[in-house]
Amino acid sequence: MNTTWGARMRKTAVLGLSLTLMGSALAACSKGSDTSAEKRVLRIGFLYSSQDSEQYLRQQYTDSYELMHPELDIQIVSALNYDDQRFQEQPDPSKPVAQPDPYEKLKEMLNGTNPVDVVVLDSSGTNYLKRLVQDNMLKQLDTIIQEKEFDIDDYVPTVINGIKEAGDNGIYALTPTFNSAALYYNKKIFADAGVEVPKDGMMWDDVFADAKRLAKGEGAKRVFGLQMNRWGGDAFNDMQQYYLPALQLKMFDDKGEKMTVTGPQWEKIFNTFAPLYKDKIIPTGQDMYDNGATDGKQVWNPYQGDLFINGRAAMTVAGYDYITELTRAKEQNAKNSKVPSVDWGVVTIPQHTENPGYGSAINLSALMGINTKAANADDAWEFISFNNSKEWAKLKSRSTYELIARKSMIKPRDGHDYNVEAFYTLKPVPPTSLDLEKLYREKPGIYEAQYLGNQSLQQVIEGKMSVQQALKDWETKGNEALKRTNDGTGEGIARPLG
Repeated sequence: MNTTWGARMRKTAVLGLSLTLMGSALAACSKGSDTSAEKRVLRIGFLYSSQDSEQYLRQQYTDSYELMHPELDIQIVSALNYDDQRFQEQPDPSKPVAQPDPYEKLKEMLNGTNPVDVVVLDSSGTNYLKRLVQDNMLKQLDTIIQEKEFDIDDYVPTVINGIKEAGDNGIYALTPTFNSAALYYNKKIFADAGVEVPKDGMMWDDVFADAKRLAKGEGAKRVFGLQMNRWGGDAFNDMQQYYLPALQLKMFDDKGEKMTVTGPQWEKIFNTFAPLYKDKIIPTGQDMYDNGATDGKQVWNPYQGDLFINGRAAMTVAGYDYITELTRAKEQNAKNSKVPSVDWGVVTIPQHTENPGYGSAINLSALMGINTKAANADDAWEFISFNNSKEWAKLKSRSTYELIARKSMIKPRDGHDYNVEAFYTLKPVPPTSLDLEKLYREKPGIYEAQYLGNQSLQQVIEGKMSVQQALKDWETKGNEALKRTNDGTGEGIARPLG
């Protein structure tokens, strides 16, 4: 769903530091300027924004372009304003505040009396892109790309394939960056155990089997075979983050009226995950912070809670940004041996035999398309081509949180040697229908029905229920929650705004 604004703010390096370099690297992109002429207006639309965030959006997307194009007046527009949601009154604290339909607001921004020229969609944007294409609200870019001889051969195949899959095999948007996750592994733990290190293209079942072979020890010295979430959590949430998405398995029907969590697929998932947590092959959030003590005394550790860096997890699933932390730990360890460090490698995130070739954590982070009703379509394309150019990609390649969509600019950082292709070999999971997002928004009881799965899985882990009993219990209680929300008699669990 929508990425929190705080997470977005971490992604980007301050562009002001690059102004000197832009003068030389991007001069070829400039049309020159005629300050005496009346300025043309270019309206850039975002799904979410606020008064505070506009500065970030300009730094990230428009400041450099406006610097090179003084003949343009760039206006930032948003379909939804965070401030409106922040200051929205909640008459009844026991009931969630009604939330606007993001897609309807997006359409208003594109179809209004003063429509935007460019729309920029965030990391959940492929779902919106698919719907916008279906509703004929974006210009197809294939012909423009060909006429302008804009190079897309340099794009990472997973990015172009993801865009085409959302656009019925056509290109309706381009993104300069994307996010991805991979499987990191501790070389020493594998070597000491005599287990072959992971390879690209492994299946989840194979990774789980290795994890069982590598787990050992007790208490604060326990070495876990696999960490599904380096930030901590529980079995059910871990399962949802990286394991379930590529399966595209439903918890309830398309109308949000009936649970669909019984049957062989869900039984296999519960039978797979419950033993991994019961036998402490995978740690819980509590396990992650149960370390660092010696003889009852706390030992200084700047990486308290990071099991992988502390050598207590043989493998972990994490994003591209984790490389920054691993590199920092190694550099600091060279100065102070008390700082933990790890000799690591990285391979593609595990796949499912039922749906091979897809990675569960590939997000196209800044999809830019041209409104079919754009008043300034020419400048809209120039803006998109600039932000997706090789020159700009060279500057963006300094990012420590995002990957560049152009493969010629994706290289291991600072001369390090690791398998950077692991982050872009697999295809992104196909976009889902916006009808699902609408269900979650309009029927908050669905969150309650979903959360009940957490309790049911925990019952299996603790040995209080069999898998079939737990799934049946989830189905029964989930159907009750769905009935309450469909009847309008339940309060449900409100999802946080933003």
